[in-house]
Amino acid sequence: MVVSTQCHGCRAHFQVCDGKAVVRPRSAARLAQPKRDPEPLPEPPPPKPAPLTLGSARSGPAPRHPLWRFLFPPKPPREIFCFDCGYHYTAAAEAQSSQCPRCSCYVSLLDYAIDGPWNRRIQTRGNVTIRKAGSVSGENIQCHNLTVRGEIASAVDCSGDIVIHGHGKVMGKVNCRHLRIERGAHVEFFHPVTCVTAHVNGQTRGQIFCTGIVTLGKRANLHGLVRASAIVVKPGAKHAGTLEILQADTSCKIDE
Repeated sequence: MVVSTQCHGCRAHFQVCDGKAVVRPRSAARLAQPKRDPEPLPEPPPPKPAPLTLGSARSGPAPRHPLWRFLFPPKPPREIFCFDCGYHYTAAAEAQSSQCPRCSCYVSLLDYAIDGPWNRRIQTRGNVTIRKAGSVSGENIQCHNLTVRGEIASAVDCSGDIVIHGHGKVMGKVNCRHLRIERGAHVEFFHPVTCVTAHVNGQTRGQIFCTGIVTLGKRANLHGLVRASAIVVKPGAKHAGTLEILQADTSCKIDE
């Protein structure tokens, strides 16, 4: 199957046919034809100068309409509490993540909207919304603001507000800045709720430890211990349980 080889004595190259050396009748080397340079393309004509108009000499982006800031006001910066050291700082409203300037901890700022069953942990300083078809059970929720329209059965730790419109049994502890239970909600807390202020206007069962004022709306039906610095009871509200006032100079206020 040998087609060509080279002599070990004189290093000459020759072809092989049927086991015998065959001398080439002519040289097999071919010279490539030189490539011709392509013809240069004609130069495009110079662009015509744009006509001068009023304000064309101004550099930078065009000025916005004065009503722009009223129709699209700038968003305020986000308030962030670090998960590890609890340090409080601010970040841009459009940010998706941040890093604590004190302990360098990573802080997620993503928002969650839950439409179905959810059994995974949520740790973010964004806002979490549980819609009517959504339900959260088992794992803890750490976020900024929490809005519940579906069902919830997990511990909650919010640096902002908790607004509950639906039903649920909260198995774990609840920490937030402001607790609001809307009309028509049915909530049962198995552990004490720690908050700064609370507004109850639905059926609630549990213990509420509040450093500020607890307000019972007209549709409120609260069962359990309430420990606060002051309490405001609207006409029609019901409370069955123990009431403890933290400070001696505050008293129970009943609206007439």
